[in-house]
Amino acid sequence: MNNSKLILASSSPYRQKLLQRLNLAFKSISPDIDETPLDDEKAMTYVERMAKQKAFKIAKSFQSAWVIGADQTALFNENIIGKPGNHTSAVKQLNQFSGNLVQFITGVALVRQTSDQSIEQFYLTSTTDVYFKKLSPLLIEHYLQTEKPYNCAGSFKIESMGPILFNRVISDDPTSLEGLPLIALCKLFSLAKIDIFNFDDN
Repeated sequence: MNNSKLILASSSPYRQKLLQRLNLAFKSISPDIDETPLDDEKAMTYVERMAKQKAFKIAKSFQSAWVIGADQTALFNENIIGKPGNHTSAVKQLNQFSGNLVQFITGVALVRQTSDQSIEQFYLTSTTDVYFKKLSPLLIEHYLQTEKPYNCAGSFKIESMGPILFNRVISDDPTSLEGLPLIALCKLFSLAKIDIFNFDDN
């Protein structure tokens, strides 16, 4: 299989590792888009817009390749919570989440632009409810100093020490919280009539 037939529109090492589980050859290309939410934009709408925009941005330059775009955001008290970016913001986020429920919404899009400029697109959303335990200032500080999850929505990394912050997690897809819901992605492959055991760009 030629690597150009499947592209992950992301430079995230977490999403790359998840996609590698499906044993597919692929390229990873960062779409480099503006991820600022629009005024009064709902979380579901924002995640869908971002996932599709990432995929479309790459698909325009790689005709006939299938492109995967994904995006995740956290929703707390009806407000979109993004990546903290720094230690101070991460402390603030985790203090807010302490003892509370935070919903994580992960969208995944599968897009292809053919040589005649027609577009094929498929999209699904996966949601995860994360119930945080009561977090002491000491636990928050130790966790952040160890993980430094400043590029992660919600200020934690589920694939490493993040679970020490939780009481429970309820999800329709165990990979969703990591940033690329593989159950949803496999459903998209089926909708697109892609056989992952015999993948080609028909």
